[in-house]
Amino acid sequence: MRRARKSAPRPVQPARPVRPAYRGREWRRPLRRLRRLAALAGALGIGACAAGPGGSPEAALPAVPGAVPDGAWDVLLAGGRLVDGTGNPWRYADVAIRGDRIAAVLPAGTADARRARAVLDVSGLVVAPGFVDINGQGDTGLLADGRALNKLHMGVTTELMGESNTPAPVNARTLGPVDPADTTAVRRARDWTRFGAWLEEMEAGGVALNVGSFLGGTTVRRYAMGMREGAPDAAALDTMRAVTRRAMEEGALGVATALIYPPGAYAGTGELVEVARAVARHGGVYISHIRSESAGLLGALDEAIEIGRRSGAPVEIYHLKAAGVANWPLQGVAVQRIEAARAAGVDVQAALYPYTAASTSLQACLPPWSAADGRLRERLRDPGARARMAAEMTAPAVEWENWCALSTPAGAMIVGVSRHENRALVGKTLADLAEARGRPWAEAVLDLLVEEGNVGMVYFAMDEANVRDLLRQPWIKFGSDAGVWDPARAEGMTHPRAYGTYPRILGRYVREEGVLTLEDAVRKMTSAVADRVGLAGRGTVRAGYYADLVVFDAETVAETATFTDPHRLARGVVHLFVNGTAVLRDGAYTGARPGRFLRGPGARR
Repeated sequence: MRRARKSAPRPVQPARPVRPAYRGREWRRPLRRLRRLAALAGALGIGACAAGPGGSPEAALPAVPGAVPDGAWDVLLAGGRLVDGTGNPWRYADVAIRGDRIAAVLPAGTADARRARAVLDVSGLVVAPGFVDINGQGDTGLLADGRALNKLHMGVTTELMGESNTPAPVNARTLGPVDPADTTAVRRARDWTRFGAWLEEMEAGGVALNVGSFLGGTTVRRYAMGMREGAPDAAALDTMRAVTRRAMEEGALGVATALIYPPGAYAGTGELVEVARAVARHGGVYISHIRSESAGLLGALDEAIEIGRRSGAPVEIYHLKAAGVANWPLQGVAVQRIEAARAAGVDVQAALYPYTAASTSLQACLPPWSAADGRLRERLRDPGARARMAAEMTAPAVEWENWCALSTPAGAMIVGVSRHENRALVGKTLADLAEARGRPWAEAVLDLLVEEGNVGMVYFAMDEANVRDLLRQPWIKFGSDAGVWDPARAEGMTHPRAYGTYPRILGRYVREEGVLTLEDAVRKMTSAVADRVGLAGRGTVRAGYYADLVVFDAETVAETATFTDPHRLARGVVHLFVNGTAVLRDGAYTGARPGRFLRGPGARR
């Protein structure tokens, strides 16, 4: 890895495009025919009616015998500003839902309200496909709480998981000892030998949004080799291919690696090419948290492109960024590398979250060798190993990704601890920790890891101008890189992206700053993701497609979470439908859990 370069002067940015007006008379223009239809619906007793918690809008309506014909629509969204997910210009439209599908998309005011059991007047609001989170982290959280309230209030209708690890498939190498008194763990150790088993359990237990997943690349390696370093032998490589093939047939969207975390960091390029070939044969995607997002960014990106070229698999880069002030100029070069690879026929694209801070664990500050063979806790207590760790953590140039150095200790904030006596550290930086304990920062980090095992962190390391530049790229998509939260039950802190990713883009970067258009933003949140991973019939508002729909107020949609007060639901999402069922109505959760396990294109149906 090369030594980090000094930051270069940033070139003058071109003038941003004039953003569309959201407050003009055209936006508030009354629809006369819609008013007449709404009046007719009211006379028939089938007008819009608020549903209480746990109900759907149609269930809240009184029965009107004979008023609704056979083949009726369940819900009519009347007069909204349709942004259909394709990137095409918005238009006024009526959208009808029947069962779990979109039954019709008609010019505003032309739908016959008498065909609908419920009519929602959404004039003044945007109707769009529900957002598809390509970088969801709800793999364990959704098993405990299927409501996913933070995601629903962002407009997310589908959570795609799997970065690095997946709960299944399991074997003795991935699980370790199972407590026989823990009946749930015993059952899962028995049943989750198939990739799809955990998602089937999630669906059966009830989830408010759809779920799908890549197979974790770290899971693949651990399944074959445990926590060992080194290249796989022929038998281990065969195991990796086989477990990948089976997972693809059970519905995995592809394989997702995270190459800065052990043991994923131990995987070589040739090994990853072989796994990606198994993915490509089943129509999947190789998606990666690449080996470096800092000084080694370009080399790591070249490796991902090489994996795609040699394997034939489409390549997706998780949360593309250049971290560390000295590395900010590398992002522009990385964009050029992606464009050149695409021009040469390699299908490489990327996603991002719209923030200048990352979030991962405190162990991301340790050299990868420290966790080899599962002996991290032992090494943290060994004076010789500790001394080596501290020396490498504070070295000016390293061959691995050190997030404490990228953010500096003053820019690394503690957000999650488990021990009561350490709760006062939440919201403090590593510089604060070192000062309070009277220890060099690296020693203070190692001490804290001995106490906690691991710690949740936020690292401030990216450039706002770089974020804006990536938002504009045509091959970019958006992902939260966050799990599921209920603010009423949340403890500690988290990154505000968990509550604000999509509303932040729509509010700040579309409405306020005009960095990208509403239509382009919605495309990157919806069809760009669904098409990329092969979710047929989703991501676009089109007759016959699944009725995953978000209705939001473009004038008020915004994040309310902050880095110091993150557990705050976003505002502006008014209604949300998943598979035709309302999960948010007038901004409130209905209690419904209509989510499904969405399988990839290689699944055996």
